[in-house]
Parts: sequence; structure tokens; C-alpha cells
Amino acid sequence: MSTRDVQITFDCADPAALASFWADALGYRLQPPPEGFETWEAALAAFGVPESQWNSRSAALPVEGAGPRLFFQRVPEGKVAKNRVHLDVRAAPGLEGDERMAALEAEATRLELLGASRAYRVEPDGRMEAGFISMHDPEGNEFCLD
Repeated sequence: MSTRDVQITFDCADPAALASFWADALGYRLQPPPEGFETWEAALAAFGVPESQWNSRSAALPVEGAGPRLFFQRVPEGKVAKNRVHLDVRAAPGLEGDERMAALEAEATRLELLGASRAYRVEPDGRMEAGFISMHDPEGNEFCLD
């Protein structure tokens, strides 16, 4: 059996803004326009896409190495319930205790400046729980700093 690439798709109200948030949050880059075009606006205009549809989708890619493509698509309905799947942003791999939580707090503060908000913090318990911070992206999608 061959391997499969994974793309993570976000339904959202503002694809450009949410793609920009996640690109900044994860150190990704926005997907560049097709070859021969300096901007997406120029490409979409050349393709005859109505201006009202220019922000109907966006994507973010890893700068280097492996990682899933993030795809953002505009949908008419808003978010109404808790996500059934969420991202864990590994902001403190290998760290434990106070050092881990300090690194997670620093990342939470950075992401708040980008438009995220905190939901709650779970402390390490010395047994099963390493500690994490649950957050929301600018459109309310849950994610964790782990």
C-alpha cells in the first residue's frame, strides 16, 4: 500500500485571515500564486473569477520539510459546536513541569497577539498529565498547545 498525503481542511468565514493566522502560528507560508502571476488577485482576475469569490479559499504550506497542507474554505454557516477533531500544536516537546508550562504560556501569549484566545489550562499532575493549554483560533476552532 502506498503512503497518503494529508491535508487538513478548515471551514471558515474568512479564509485569507484564518490561513494567515495558522501560517504565522505554525511557521508555515501562504501558498504562492500560480507560476506567471505575482499575486493571487492577478491570477484570479486572469482566470475570470468574480471578485466576490477571491476570498473563498486559501492555503498554507510548510516552509520546509514534511507537514500537512492546510486548506481554508469559506462556508455560509458559522461554527456552532465543539470540534470533533482539533490540532495539537507541539510547542514544548521534551519539556516537563514548570519549564514546559512556561514554554506553553509564552506560545499562548504569542498566539493571542495573532488573534487566538485562551480557553483553559490543565496543569501537569506528575503521573499521566504533562499539562497543556486549550485555545481557540480567531474563528473559534479549538486547538491545544501541547
